[in-house]
Amino acid sequence: MNEIKVITSAEAHKVRHPVLREGKPFETAIFPEDDLKDTFHVGCVLENEPIGTVTFMQKGKEEFKAVNPYQLRGMAVLQNYQKKGLGDLMVKKGEELVKKRNGDLIWLNAREVAVGFYKKMGYQVHDGVFMVAGIGPHYLMYKTLT
Repeated sequence: MNEIKVITSAEAHKVRHPVLREGKPFETAIFPEDDLKDTFHVGCVLENEPIGTVTFMQKGKEEFKAVNPYQLRGMAVLQNYQKKGLGDLMVKKGEELVKKRNGDLIWLNAREVAVGFYKKMGYQVHDGVFMVAGIGPHYLMYKTLT
């Protein structure tokens, strides 16, 4: 059975790398903010191995006037486990934990292929498309927490 829980940054990297940085050096899956005290990683764990991850870091964005904003970053589910609702479960758990930390807004840079997923979860597109070098088209999205 899958368990949705907080995981370590090292566990998050094990999923992030093959999904988001395939063919690139492992270090590209490590974010500078991964081990800050206000950053946490939610994972989907199956038989003690992470199969999905999403990271939430306390970080503002000038486009949003939030008191305690968090960035959602590094959402990844291993290929054999995609399209099974694990992403929904991880994001919901992360939102719950952000609320417990008095977070009032979550924002993210969504890959073009993921915009529909985030819209279904109540996130809105803030602006038009922009390019991330070496990765492709993205959209700035956000969700106000109540």
